[in-house]
Amino acid sequence: TLALGRAANLAPELQIAPYVLREVASLEVQATSRALSSLRRLASPCSGHAIYEPKEIRSKRHFRSTGPAFSDTVSVEVPQMGDSISEGTIAAIEKKPGDAVAEDEVILQIETDKVTIDIRSPGAGVIGEILVSMDDTVEVGQTVASITLGEVAPKAEEPKKEKPAKKTEEAAPSPKPAAEKPAEKPAPKKKAPAAPTPAAPAPAAPATPRADAGQPRERRVAMTRMRKRIAERLKGAQNTFAMLTTFNEIDMTNIMQFRKQYKDIFQEKHGVKLGFMSVFVKAAADALKQVPAVNGVIDGSDIIYKDFVDISVAVASPKGLVVPVLRDADQLTFAGVEKNIALLGQKARDGTISIDDMAGGTFSITNGGVFGSLLSTPIINPPQSAILGMHATNQRPMVVNGEIVARPMMYVALTYDHRLIDGREAVTFLKRIKEVVEDPARLLLDV
Repeated sequence: TLALGRAANLAPELQIAPYVLREVASLEVQATSRALSSLRRLASPCSGHAIYEPKEIRSKRHFRSTGPAFSDTVSVEVPQMGDSISEGTIAAIEKKPGDAVAEDEVILQIETDKVTIDIRSPGAGVIGEILVSMDDTVEVGQTVASITLGEVAPKAEEPKKEKPAKKTEEAAPSPKPAAEKPAEKPAPKKKAPAAPTPAAPAPAAPATPRADAGQPRERRVAMTRMRKRIAERLKGAQNTFAMLTTFNEIDMTNIMQFRKQYKDIFQEKHGVKLGFMSVFVKAAADALKQVPAVNGVIDGSDIIYKDFVDISVAVASPKGLVVPVLRDADQLTFAGVEKNIALLGQKARDGTISIDDMAGGTFSITNGGVFGSLLSTPIINPPQSAILGMHATNQRPMVVNGEIVARPMMYVALTYDHRLIDGREAVTFLKRIKEVVEDPARLLLDV
């Protein structure tokens, strides 16, 4: 009766396993037909929920359930990591056999050509086995660990507290004081030394040898998968594209005043800071619509023009350069751009960015200015056809209305595939970005 009552009370949240019927029978509980029918409804197969097991019944059981709440051992396999990725390398092992693990907690990390993927626990339990080692190559579907769900890791034994020393030990006789030792004979008095004679100059001491003498002065380490992939793609871009770079300079005066005027209101309303990147993203999206050739790619003997704007933003992560994508950047607001950049940048730094976050992209922007770069020629991110390079903003003398004044100036560079994009289109594209950044009102007026 107690089991039936508890089952009925917990029915909205938990499922009752079929063995409850057998246990109730063994306890010789006489239930009415109505109670039995209710119990049968509760005894439906568990749908991923924990199995309710009353203490009174559990104490009389002599077998263990194979449900997930009762020490079901499951295998952890390498998941699908993307259409073009079939294997990876073990980059980190966060748990060891016998460790407790919570649901969705990271067990190990796999580094692929593009991203580092976390392998997480399917449920709470205890790590049974770790079947791989660091730097092992694993394939999709390979078993890398086993977990016993529902178990609790044994608590580590607490170190025994040392008992205080006995009073007899504390009262042990201390060593005899020095006064009790036999008195030492006083040393005989020495005669006063004679006046020293001038010594000959000592020979120069030999040079002190280097502390690291004989130690190797270089290290050899294996390239990570991501670094290998970056090297292959960039070198492939140089071998495939007819790359050419055109330059321009942007007066940042207006946009800096614009940001200063609205940054506090913007952050208060949208919860994110207003930066320069959102302005450049919106300017690039506008320029891509006006010069569609820059948004196209060569595919064999055909040209594919993209009628959407997905802009890849290069982000430096601890393990290498990644390029997450801002989907439909032309339709995002300034706040939407800033929020997405902040989110993707954080995921890249934390190592939680996924393949889907980086898939696609029709145009790239890289900002070397955050590291102090004054000028560079960025390399195209295949299979795209162009990339915009931003640089540091510095005060430079400029002629404004016939006078020389100091202005905050930024060099910008556009590297493009000359097989597809002519010089006229490239210069027009970069000039449009310059116009929009220097006067953002052009976006509102579409001029």
